[in-house]
Amino acid sequence: MNELVIFASGSGSNFLSIINHIANGHLNAKIVGLITNKAEIGAIEIAQQYGIPHCVLSSAQFTNNKTYESALLNQCVQWNPRLIICAGYLRKIPTNLILAYPNRILNIHPSLLPKFGGHGFYGLHVHKSVLESNETHTGCTIHIVSAEYDKGPILAQERLAVHPSESAEHLAKRVLKLEHQLYPKTIASYLKQLNNTTE
Repeated sequence: MNELVIFASGSGSNFLSIINHIANGHLNAKIVGLITNKAEIGAIEIAQQYGIPHCVLSSAQFTNNKTYESALLNQCVQWNPRLIICAGYLRKIPTNLILAYPNRILNIHPSLLPKFGGHGFYGLHVHKSVLESNETHTGCTIHIVSAEYDKGPILAQERLAVHPSESAEHLAKRVLKLEHQLYPKTIASYLKQLNNTTE
């Protein structure tokens, strides 16, 4: 089975979209756990609703970064995922995790990378920047996680036209709809690619 571990920090809408695509038979995978850096968020409620184990791991719980990063890696090793899926996870993925799961950690970003990516570009910050720059198009990008923010190889992108008069909040909702379709589809195709190369 193609086991997935989800990393999330917020409402969990992409997490739920992946669950739904699995249930509908469009994604041949099983979610074995959720890791989050925040307690009392929507993603945890979704995990509880669907009987998915979850673990809250924040650097504030540990005396130093090294022990935090070890705990993160140990939890992933315990769940043994084929892929780690970042779905609105607002922490940088530690190097030790990237080295342990090379080319097996995916992230979704709410812009057409390399535009509007990097440190500090997340959520509404991205959409406000898109509007302020008078971009005619935006969208979302799925990429492999590397040591630098939003710099890993791009797997898929989906575009939409920007309405000059719309708010950042409205644009965010439209981009999120794209994410909910593109992410599960890209995970499915990437799993097939991975499985073909390792058989």
